[in-house]
Amino acid sequence: MQWRALVLGLVLLRLGLHAVLWLVFGLGPSMGFYQRFPLSFGFQRLRDPDGSGPVGPPGGPAWLHQPRRGTEGRLETPPEPRPASGPGVCGPAHWGYALGGGACGRDEYERRYSGAFPPQLRAQMRDLARGMFVFGYDNYMAHAFPQDELNPIYCRGRGPDRGDPSNLNINDVLGNYSLTLVDALDTLAIMGNSSEFQKAVKLVINTVSFDKDSTVQVFEATIRVLGSLLSAHRIITDSKQPFGDMTIEDYDNELLYMAHDLAVRLLPAFENTKTGIPYPRVNLKTGVPPDSNNETCTAGAGSLLVEFGILSRLLGDSTFEWVARRAVKALWNLRSNDTGLLGNVVNIQTGHWVGKQSGLGAGLDSFYEYLLKSYILFGEKEDLEMFNAAYQSIQSYLRRGREACNEGEGDPPLYVNVNMFSGQLMNTWIDSLQAFFPGLQVLIGDVEDAICLHAFYYAIWKRYGALPERYNWQLQAPDVLFYPLRPELVESTYLLYQATKNPFYLHVGMDILQSLEKYTKVKCGYATLHHVIDKSKEDRMESFFLSETCKYLYLLFDEENPVHKSGTRYMFTTEGHIISVDKRLRELPWKEFFSEDGERDQEEKFVHRPKSQELRVINSSSNCNRVPDERRYSLPLKSIYMRQIDQMVGLI
Repeated sequence: MQWRALVLGLVLLRLGLHAVLWLVFGLGPSMGFYQRFPLSFGFQRLRDPDGSGPVGPPGGPAWLHQPRRGTEGRLETPPEPRPASGPGVCGPAHWGYALGGGACGRDEYERRYSGAFPPQLRAQMRDLARGMFVFGYDNYMAHAFPQDELNPIYCRGRGPDRGDPSNLNINDVLGNYSLTLVDALDTLAIMGNSSEFQKAVKLVINTVSFDKDSTVQVFEATIRVLGSLLSAHRIITDSKQPFGDMTIEDYDNELLYMAHDLAVRLLPAFENTKTGIPYPRVNLKTGVPPDSNNETCTAGAGSLLVEFGILSRLLGDSTFEWVARRAVKALWNLRSNDTGLLGNVVNIQTGHWVGKQSGLGAGLDSFYEYLLKSYILFGEKEDLEMFNAAYQSIQSYLRRGREACNEGEGDPPLYVNVNMFSGQLMNTWIDSLQAFFPGLQVLIGDVEDAICLHAFYYAIWKRYGALPERYNWQLQAPDVLFYPLRPELVESTYLLYQATKNPFYLHVGMDILQSLEKYTKVKCGYATLHHVIDKSKEDRMESFFLSETCKYLYLLFDEENPVHKSGTRYMFTTEGHIISVDKRLRELPWKEFFSEDGERDQEEKFVHRPKSQELRVINSSSNCNRVPDERRYSLPLKSIYMRQIDQMVGLI
C-alpha cells in the first residue's frame, strides 16, 4: 500500500507542476506577472511583428555574442532581425521596452517629464539638496568629528579598524585624519556658506595631522584628502572670490603645506617597484608595510596624475607629477597589442596582468577619466593621445549593440566586461561605478551615446530607488545588492543637463533626491543601503556622499551658481573636488629652476628631479585664456533625442 501512495503522490505533484506552468506561461488566466516584474529584458521571449518567432539570435541578446571584425577592421555585432514596431508598440531596440516592458503609451511620461521644470520647483529641489548636505554635515560635526566618518544610525564616529588590519574596506579609506570634514570643504564653498567654510578650514589647519600610524590606500588618500586640500587652497587664494568671501585671515598657504606633507608621505609607494607602478598602500609614518601586496588595480595606480600634477605645478616641484606620470605610462605600455585594452589588476614588480578583465567600472574607471582630465588641466598632448586611443578601443571591444543609439536595428548599446587580450565577454554584469561614463562622454562631446547609456542606469535606479553595486543584465537582477550613496549617476545627470539644458534631467535629479530622502535618511544622517530591494541599511555614511552626491545634486538645481555664471572654467576631480582650469596649470614652472641633475626625457621635455622638497608657491589666480567651445555644451536636445528618451524611460 505504501508504494501505491507514493505513486499517487508523484502523479499529483506532476499535475500540480503542470498547472503552475499552465498559469504562468499564459495558458490560463493571467497572473499579472508583467505588472509585478516591470524590469524585464526578456530578449529571448520577444516576438516578431507577426508573432511567429523570437526576435534576435538564439541564445539571447547580441551582447552575449562575440563581436566580429568588419572589412575595415571595425568590430561589428551580428545583424539582427527587424524588431517589432508600429503604433503603440515599443520594440526591443529601445530601453523603454527592455527595461520597462509593456506597451509604448506616452501619456504618463509626457505629463511627468516633457514639460518645463518650474523655477519654484527647482528652487525647492536646490534647497532640499542643500538641506541634505547640512543634515549630514551637522550630524558628523556633532557626533563624529574628529573621527573620519559618521555612523548615522547610532550617531557615532568611526575611525580605522585597529583591531583588524585586514579590514581593508575601512582601513583603506579611514586614516584618522577627520576625513569627512576634509572631503567636504569645497562643498561648503560651492553652497556659499563662507562662515562654515572658514571655520572648517581653521579646524583642519589646527587639528588635522598626517603624522599617524595609519596604513591607507594611496588612491583614496590622494583623491579624498590631497585633492580636497588643493581645491580649498585655490578657493581661498582666488583673487576673484566667486563663491563669496572665502578668504582666511592671515592665511599662509597652510592647506598647501598640508597637501605637500601628505604627498611626501605617499611617495614611498613609488619606490622599489620594478615597473614604476606604485604600491597600493603606505603607512603614513613608516612607509610601505613589509608585507605589502604587490598587486594593484589600474585605476588605483593610474589615477593620481591630476592631484599630484596640480601640487607639482603649484610648488614648482616636478617630483609628484613625475612619479604619477611614470605610473600612467607604465600601465599604458602594458596594454594589449591586439586590442589596446588594459586589465584591472597588475603585479607592480613583474608587470603581469593578474586581472585580465577590461571594462568601465571598478578597477579601471578613473584611469580613463584622468587621461582626459589631465589633458584639460595641463595641456599635455600625450594625455589626450592616450585617451583617444583608449576610447577607440573601448568603442571597438566593450560597446555592444547597434552602432547608433537612436536608430537602426539590434539591441540598444551597452558597455560590457571583456578579456583584455581577446575582447571576449567575461561576465554579464555591470557595476554602479560605470555610471560615471556618460558624464565623461559629455566632456568629449559624445552626447548622443551619453544620453543612451545614462538612460540605462536611470532605468535601474527607477526599479530599485538606488543603484545596486552590481547588476546582471542577463539575469535581470542585482548581483551585489548594496548601495553606499555613490554619486556617479548624479554626476552624469548633472553634466548631461549642463550639456543639453533639457528639463528631463532635472526630473531625474528630483527622482534621485526623493529616493535618497525616502530610503536612506536616518536619525543622524544618510545610511548605506545594505539591500536595494528590502531597503535594509548599514550604519555608514561615506565621505563622498557630502563631497560628491550632495554637491552634484545641488549644482544640478542651482542654475545661478558661480560655477555656471562666474566666467571661470571649472573641472571636477574624480572625488568631485572643484578645480579652476587655470593658465598657470598649463605651464612647467620647474623649468625656471632647472638644476645640475636635471635631464631631458625622450620627448625633449625638461624633467626636474630636485635634491630637496623645498616649497615654492606659485601664484595660481589667473584664468585660462583657452576655453572650450560653448556651443557644443549649450545646444538643446534634438527632437530625435527626446523621442529616444520617451522610448527608453517612458514606461519605467
